[in-house]
Amino acid sequence: MHAEVGDWIVVEALHLDGPRRRGRIVQLEHPDGTPPYVVRWTEDDRETVFFPGPEAHVEPAGGRTG
Repeated sequence: MHAEVGDWIVVEALHLDGPRRRGRIVQLEHPDGTPPYVVRWTEDDRETVFFPGPEAHVEPAGGRTG
Protein backbone atom coordinates (compact mmCIF):
# COMPACT_ATOMS: atom_id res chain seq x y z
CA MET A 1 0.00 0.00 0.00
CA HIS A 2 1.24 3.46 -0.95
CA ALA A 3 -0.32 6.86 -0.28
CA GLU A 4 0.34 10.57 -0.41
CA VAL A 5 -0.66 13.32 1.99
CA GLY A 6 -4.24 14.30 1.15
CA ASP A 7 -5.33 10.82 0.07
CA TRP A 8 -8.22 9.12 1.83
CA ILE A 9 -7.95 5.89 3.79
CA VAL A 10 -11.16 3.84 3.89
CA VAL A 11 -11.64 1.01 6.36
CA GLU A 12 -14.46 -1.35 5.49
CA ALA A 13 -16.64 -2.80 8.25
CA LEU A 14 -15.53 -6.12 9.69
CA HIS A 15 -19.11 -7.12 10.56
CA LEU A 16 -22.37 -6.95 8.64
CA ASP A 17 -23.91 -3.48 9.05
CA GLY A 18 -20.79 -2.27 10.86
CA PRO A 19 -19.47 1.26 10.34
CA ARG A 20 -17.21 2.18 7.45
CA ARG A 21 -14.44 4.55 8.56
CA ARG A 22 -12.93 7.23 6.37
CA GLY A 23 -10.06 9.58 7.09
CA ARG A 24 -7.68 11.98 5.37
CA ILE A 25 -3.98 11.11 5.42
CA VAL A 26 -2.28 14.17 6.93
CA GLN A 27 1.27 12.89 7.40
CA LEU A 28 3.49 10.11 6.08
CA GLU A 29 5.84 8.30 8.42
CA HIS A 30 7.98 7.05 5.49
CA PRO A 31 9.01 9.06 2.42
CA ASP A 32 8.08 6.21 0.05
CA GLY A 33 4.39 6.44 1.06
CA THR A 34 4.21 3.13 2.90
CA PRO A 35 2.39 2.73 6.25
CA PRO A 36 1.93 3.76 8.95
CA TYR A 37 0.04 6.97 8.23
CA VAL A 38 -1.18 9.81 10.42
CA VAL A 39 -4.91 10.01 9.67
CA ARG A 40 -7.55 12.58 10.64
CA TRP A 41 -10.80 10.63 10.93
CA THR A 42 -13.99 12.25 9.63
CA GLU A 43 -16.32 10.87 12.32
CA ASP A 44 -14.59 12.55 15.26
CA ASP A 45 -11.84 14.81 13.79
CA ARG A 46 -9.17 12.95 15.80
CA GLU A 47 -5.70 12.22 14.45
CA THR A 48 -4.15 8.80 14.98
CA VAL A 49 -1.21 6.80 13.70
CA PHE A 50 -2.79 4.10 11.57
CA PHE A 51 -1.38 0.77 10.43
CA PRO A 52 -3.79 -0.42 7.70
CA GLY A 53 -4.93 -4.02 7.57
CA PRO A 54 -6.52 -6.00 4.73
CA GLU A 55 -9.88 -4.28 5.25
CA ALA A 56 -8.38 -0.86 4.36
CA HIS A 57 -7.69 0.78 1.02
CA VAL A 58 -6.46 4.14 -0.24
CA GLU A 59 -8.55 6.46 -2.40
CA PRO A 60 -6.31 8.99 -4.18
CA ALA A 61 -7.08 12.67 -3.71
CA GLY A 62 -8.12 14.90 -6.57
CA GLY A 63 -8.77 12.25 -9.18
CA ARG A 64 -5.16 11.04 -9.28
CA THR A 65 -4.94 7.40 -10.36
CA GLY A 66 -2.46 4.68 -9.52
